[in-house]
Amino acid sequence: MNYSKDIERCIEYIEENIKENLTAGQIAAVAGYSPYHFCRLFSLCREMSVMEYVRSRKLSLAAVDLFRGRSVTDIALDYGFETHGGFTKAFRKAYGYPPSQYAARMAGYLQDVPKFEIGGYIMNPVMVSKPAFKVAGYGIETNVAGGNYTKDIASFWIHYEGENLESKMYDILNPPRHGEVGLCVPSFDSGNATYLLGVIVDDLSKVTPDMLTAEVPEAEYAVFTTPPVDTSGVSKQEDFVQVIKSTWKYIFEEWFKDSGYVYDEGKLNFEFYDERCHSRVDTVMEIYIPVRVRAEK
Repeated sequence: MNYSKDIERCIEYIEENIKENLTAGQIAAVAGYSPYHFCRLFSLCREMSVMEYVRSRKLSLAAVDLFRGRSVTDIALDYGFETHGGFTKAFRKAYGYPPSQYAARMAGYLQDVPKFEIGGYIMNPVMVSKPAFKVAGYGIETNVAGGNYTKDIASFWIHYEGENLESKMYDILNPPRHGEVGLCVPSFDSGNATYLLGVIVDDLSKVTPDMLTAEVPEAEYAVFTTPPVDTSGVSKQEDFVQVIKSTWKYIFEEWFKDSGYVYDEGKLNFEFYDERCHSRVDTVMEIYIPVRVRAEK
């Protein structure tokens, strides 16, 4: 049995019928499996239930429609939500804001302002405390002093010309949730840094010899979401790279000045990529900056 192809065929069916009131039984029938077997298989392969996937795709496409100026009520009905309130609750859970506030937060960045303008309301970070966690994945060693060091992990994957390490990483490590962490771990005695793109794991028992690992300490973070860019086109990833670079520049040149915080140099910053950064018109990612309150002089 080619389970991977069967799952992909079902995903194509979901995409083609995303506005219908789909059921797990309907989707399972496309692959010729019983609902029980299919739901178990889908969860193992995609790390979420099939109906969670359907809802995630509906909300993702609904977010795109918000940018096109459609009303929240029309979008809710179009994607099969029974009520405006039900859609709003689901959207808030997925994106952190109700639909109207999300649209206002992102407004203008795709049409009305220069492509890489950084700042304003959208760049107000969310402050979070995060416990220590482990990361495993793939990367490179880079020299900071030589000028090759970059926090832009997107460029590493765009220019990589080998096997699909991202899929390999998920297959081997089977992390508890989807999402990639990008971070540079400095080696203070040599001037080098480990440049790593990995996933968060509970332990390192599944790590293979060709992988890199890191332990990220507990910290208080200022979490920035990059302004949305359209990466749905074939050659649009370079735009995403540029906006990530511009956001890093804004954080250290503009935000810190009046923030009341200083960079916590004993901790690690990192980038987080999830389903919001995969070929969408509103592609975004998050930058986690470890901070501590600036001491009074």
